[in-house]
Amino acid sequence: MLGAVVRFVVSALVLMVVDWLLPNFSLAGFGTAFLAAVAIAAGGWLAESLFGPGVSPQRRGLVGFLVTAAIIYLVGAVVPGVRVTAMGALLSSLLIGLIDTVVPTELR
Repeated sequence: MLGAVVRFVVSALVLMVVDWLLPNFSLAGFGTAFLAAVAIAAGGWLAESLFGPGVSPQRRGLVGFLVTAAIIYLVGAVVPGVRVTAMGALLSSLLIGLIDTVVPTELR
């Protein structure tokens, strides 16, 4: 349980960095970032359950990249305090992938 909380806190911090770097992606604060991290993880789990492990962010092919961008875009519509454009979703998906190579958000 503690591992999951740590994962979501690290993911929320990554989202805060993305918010700081990208003009087309904004968060209302850390609480919003934490909710967005939970929603993105839930969306990723749902996409992987429906379409198989090939669409997961850990298998960063083009399909995984686009699915992650779509999930981020949908989170912007569902989570209050998250504003993201289509271009912001694409760029944030790319940036989150790059940050994830340095600071993994999944416990291994």
